[in-house]
Amino acid sequence: MSVFNALMVLAKNQLKGVKMANHVSSRRDFMKAAGVTAAGVLAGGPRAFGSAGYRVRRKPNLLFIWTDEQRADTMAAYGNSKIHAPNLNKLAAESFVFSNAYVTQPVCTPNRSAVMTGLWPHTTGCIKNNVPLPDDVKCLPELLDDKDYRTAYMGKWHLGDEIFAQHGFEEWASIEDGYSAHYRTGRDRSERSDYHHFLIERGCKPDSGTKFSRSFAARRPIEHCKPAFLEMKACDFLRRHRKEPFILYVNFLEPHMPFFGPLDDEHDPEQVDLPANFGDPLEENEPLRYRIIRECCRARYGGREKDIRALIARYWGLVTQVDRSLGGMLRTLDELGLAEDTIVVYTSDHGDMMGSHHMVEKSVMYEEAVRVPWLMRIPQMQGGRRIMKERVSHIDMMPTLIELMAGRRAEHLPGQSLAGLMTGGRVKEGHVFVEWNPNSGAVKVKRGGTQLATKEELGRLKNDRSRAVISPDGWKMCLSDTDLCQLFDLNKDPGETRNLFYAGRHSDVIRRLRAELRRWQESVGDTVRV
Repeated sequence: MSVFNALMVLAKNQLKGVKMANHVSSRRDFMKAAGVTAAGVLAGGPRAFGSAGYRVRRKPNLLFIWTDEQRADTMAAYGNSKIHAPNLNKLAAESFVFSNAYVTQPVCTPNRSAVMTGLWPHTTGCIKNNVPLPDDVKCLPELLDDKDYRTAYMGKWHLGDEIFAQHGFEEWASIEDGYSAHYRTGRDRSERSDYHHFLIERGCKPDSGTKFSRSFAARRPIEHCKPAFLEMKACDFLRRHRKEPFILYVNFLEPHMPFFGPLDDEHDPEQVDLPANFGDPLEENEPLRYRIIRECCRARYGGREKDIRALIARYWGLVTQVDRSLGGMLRTLDELGLAEDTIVVYTSDHGDMMGSHHMVEKSVMYEEAVRVPWLMRIPQMQGGRRIMKERVSHIDMMPTLIELMAGRRAEHLPGQSLAGLMTGGRVKEGHVFVEWNPNSGAVKVKRGGTQLATKEELGRLKNDRSRAVISPDGWKMCLSDTDLCQLFDLNKDPGETRNLFYAGRHSDVIRRLRAELRRWQESVGDTVRV
């Protein structure tokens, strides 16, 4: 029985005065008796209103909020009660919290392509930054193909032709002008973002030729910064389309570099806890590329504890800045009476080392770079915060949204829907996979060069291809075609300070994980051999 027909049966039963309690004894029995999938119920199917029984609600809205470079431990639900993030904490208290959520590749464009399409970076071709998403690869509005929805994308895109509406989004509010050199043929590179015009209207003059730099924007009063601009645009969209189903993506640049903003003094550096693995020396059995990046980070951001504490404090300030604008959007949902019809997603495109292993930024396979926050508030699933400890991947985002919103399986996508997991089931794929592909920014060398590698070695490392697998029982293995490999027991060594790959004691684990990796590669058409 289809979701629609099941709901019609329920409606007819209600009209006949049939009480649901006479037919089913629990929510699970109700779904089984009605022939409705768990996702169909989540996606705005029947909803209880006390003695009034059940009625069919409007199609579910989606408010998808994500950030850039936000590691998981930046809110209370992930163990950080010091950071000032009351709105994130409130959202988490009402959401499914995926405590072990991983990206598909720890850098912007590749993982953005996976989140927006449900396809692996090696499948879309978006294997490094500034590769445009192909026109024939569909995003959520195109995959749903439902003309009832009003759609908008606001904020950083980083999937090509940055400031131009595309991929099924009717409205577009852009904030970045730094990618114009990568526009495809036919795009006017002299055009500027909506945020650029917002600043011009407030009397600002470009500080970098004909553009505003990110540093200039970050130094504006908070009401003129990018988060406040996106909050204004998003709330306007919500008000205009409050009577229609909508899909609204809002992507903040923060807490991405330049790692400063109007709330630099929000957190006291002396109250910042350094990462437990801050002092990890990165022995010579760790990848050479990582050791070179670490050397560059120490030179760029400072090697003292005092420097990193101050950096983390500013980073936290950027998260708080996002939190405030998030709060404005959530309050608008409440004021318009839309909260009970709106799925809210919060995540980030990748994490940041932010002092872990004495490194900063991303592009490595350590947990701090590949693990991100992922919250999902689904109105039809009441009961407060629920911690989901299973390891899941951003490749699962699109199948999950399609099932929640349309009540159907996305069989053509490689990921799995997590809708069943959220209603008490289990994940089909318990292993998580992360890839790394050649990227021009993969090796950052300190000014003056490095003594750790020759020019030939640096050239080879720039083309590093790596694949990682994280098992349900907590083993993590990273294989490279050009560099050293890694094996960590995350249960005993969550900070990844002891690389066991070359210890000679875990050949059975390596063999098992390698087999899982090969199985995954065959299933998704990944031909890289590591």
